[in-house]
Amino acid sequence: MNKKIYAFMGVVGLLTIIKLFSFSKVDNNAEYHRTFTDNYHVFALDIPKNLNFAGEKVPLNDFDVRERLDRELSINVYWQSQTMLMIKRCGRWFPIIEPILKRNGVPDDFKYIALTESGLTNVVSPSNAVGFWQFLAETGRNYNLTVNTEIDERYDVEKSTEAACKYFLNAYQQLGNNWTLAAASYNMGIGGIQSQLQKQRVKSYYDLLLNDETFRYISRLLAIKEIVANPLKYGFHLRKGDLYPPIPTRIITVDSTVTDLVDLAEKNKTTYKMIRLLNPWLRQSSLTNPAHKKYQVKILQPGFVYPDDENDTGSNGSQVEVGAIDSLAKNTVKDTTKAK
Repeated sequence: MNKKIYAFMGVVGLLTIIKLFSFSKVDNNAEYHRTFTDNYHVFALDIPKNLNFAGEKVPLNDFDVRERLDRELSINVYWQSQTMLMIKRCGRWFPIIEPILKRNGVPDDFKYIALTESGLTNVVSPSNAVGFWQFLAETGRNYNLTVNTEIDERYDVEKSTEAACKYFLNAYQQLGNNWTLAAASYNMGIGGIQSQLQKQRVKSYYDLLLNDETFRYISRLLAIKEIVANPLKYGFHLRKGDLYPPIPTRIITVDSTVTDLVDLAEKNKTTYKMIRLLNPWLRQSSLTNPAHKKYQVKILQPGFVYPDDENDTGSNGSQVEVGAIDSLAKNTVKDTTKAK
């Protein structure tokens, strides 16, 4: 019975495609254009009435601020594939990043900087900035991250987030206790922002005229925050199970030289691939450790399997509600640990 239904649906689908793409014939041009205009729509987006970053109000009555936000909202809403993937990754990484920000007294909104900088992937920029927080090597070392040929803690989510917190707190103090300026300085540098504030004789980020990259930086940050907090409002339909789940791990301590990580993987009943994926800060297939420093290496929890969509609590069609990304991620943690 199912095979007959699928066959019927296939025929209907094929006929529909043939109808839609029959525009190559001259006498079907009118029908094609009518079909196109009836079925393809791009909508202008409503600008939020109230918006803030870290509790600091965004002056949306300023035409320049408003139109820059409109630009970044439009780009990120209509770059659907990229934005959808970023929203999915929030389910895995925000539950790790959020507690670190909170513990350090950094506002929760700063998690969107990591999302804006890297899309929550370990990308390497043309200037060789690395990881979720896009630290340059020298900056990373200045904030106590180990960066060498074998170990690069810019790829360690927890440690790099701790380093980013130190930067934000320092910038906040040096820039008049203003979180928006601290966030902008992550792109332009503390000195660069201070120089422009003095030169232009203003105190607010929104009153500054800056280079195009920094000019767009906060607007992009605000747009991504708005979309992730309100996915349905902007047309992003996700079930709870569509968010990437946090990966349950256990920690082993390595305090000696490891000549081959494959051996370490076999001893712990995992694979070299999994060790490298879960510990991207390990940059080689070996680890030299003559000083017997203690390193914590993540190992995949035995028995972990990816949650089955058919059994997932969100597979009944329930959608991610406004502002629900974080709570859904925490629920996903509980689901995945049960699979051990």
